[in-house]
Amino acid sequence: MIDKKHLKAFTDMVGAENIYDDKAHMIAYSYDATRTRYEPDAVIFPRDEQDVSKILKYCNDNLIIITPRGAGSGFTGGALPANGGIVLAMEKHMNKILEIDTENMVAVVQPGVVNMDLQKHVEELGLFYPPDPASEEYSTLGGNVSENAGGMRAAKYGITKDYVMALRAVRTNGDVIRAGKRTIKDVAGYNTAGILIASEGTLAVLTELTLKLIPKPKYKKTYMGIFPSVDNAMNAVFKSLSAGANPVAMEFLDALVIEALIEKLGVDLPTDAGAVLVGDVDGNVPEEVAFQLETLEQSFKENGATEFRVAKDDEEAKELWYARRNASQSITIFGNKKLNEDISVPRSMLPSALKEIYAIGERYGFKVPCFGHAGDGNIHVNVMIDISQLDEGHKCIEEIFQMVVDMGGTLSGEHGIGTSKAPFMGIAFNDEELQLFKDIKKSFDPNNILNPGKMGL
Repeated sequence: MIDKKHLKAFTDMVGAENIYDDKAHMIAYSYDATRTRYEPDAVIFPRDEQDVSKILKYCNDNLIIITPRGAGSGFTGGALPANGGIVLAMEKHMNKILEIDTENMVAVVQPGVVNMDLQKHVEELGLFYPPDPASEEYSTLGGNVSENAGGMRAAKYGITKDYVMALRAVRTNGDVIRAGKRTIKDVAGYNTAGILIASEGTLAVLTELTLKLIPKPKYKKTYMGIFPSVDNAMNAVFKSLSAGANPVAMEFLDALVIEALIEKLGVDLPTDAGAVLVGDVDGNVPEEVAFQLETLEQSFKENGATEFRVAKDDEEAKELWYARRNASQSITIFGNKKLNEDISVPRSMLPSALKEIYAIGERYGFKVPCFGHAGDGNIHVNVMIDISQLDEGHKCIEEIFQMVVDMGGTLSGEHGIGTSKAPFMGIAFNDEELQLFKDIKKSFDPNNILNPGKMGL
């Protein structure tokens, strides 16, 4: 429990209405999407950057652990107060869109702004913020940057790091730092912004983000390709991109997911379908969209697609996307617990990776339905188990991680490491690399008060 004198000091800093240590708040801020629970000792809602600076300096001087938090929607425990202490909750006050610079196509926002709120705001101005994690309706931009969130549009537009031009952050000693610039080019000094992106709140607390915007494309169409096997579909992914296709999204569903969607939700897909690819193409002229669709259809059929559907209107587009958006909910028919991992491999390795994933699952006796962002090589692997099989499930995951890394892939394409993947960091990084991470952590946070234990640091 945190000493009452510290609670009084924090109350003096932010006001009694912005600090809580009651049981209701401790429970509410004890978990994320992993459903693992760690109760903090108190929750503080900073009002501005100055509050953040004062709180961090006080925590550093008194060796109080502090965990930054946005919406708490992460899948790996990055915002969990795994060691108690203070949760620094950014969503209540630091949630403003500060500026939309339409001339330079830049947005300046506070970390508590919800992703979808920014998207809607800039689209009214004819602009576009592409990163779209599945949690876009509630996840915050500070959390997106801290985890380097991806999304379905990453195949064409990239991920969060590709849109962070600059940021402001507070170090544990209370110092405010600026990283990056609003300019397109900037090669002065170290890429400090690049170090803070995906750092999961272990190095500093983000207080302001400068994000790149692009013009909103004028036309969009939704497509779906149906294949007899996963191998056909995975070959179609990288071969269609090599042929000149540039889809906004190319999402993948395997046979197990299709079976679950048909059984649980009655989705209109062939019962003998082995895999599905669904996505969007966009452009500023209709001819550009038509070219993309023609390229995809030709490549899909050359790689065995039995059907290629194109939505005629928004209603049909929603129907095609319905299967992908409900994949995660449907697969509960295969087990009462899923171990959800988001591995990423080079796209040309997708056929081999999926083949090996299924083989590993079969050796353990687990069904492993897979879906996700095939267009950028990022697949959600779901090891379906009963709760009594948890140890065996983790062994299965470890084998999958080792195979993925051996193929030139990585442990996570978008969810991050947090606490849940920290034990596997030694698979992806050697001792020298892990020591470098620890050295960077120590230079930012010498007393190890900021989100300790995450990423194995």
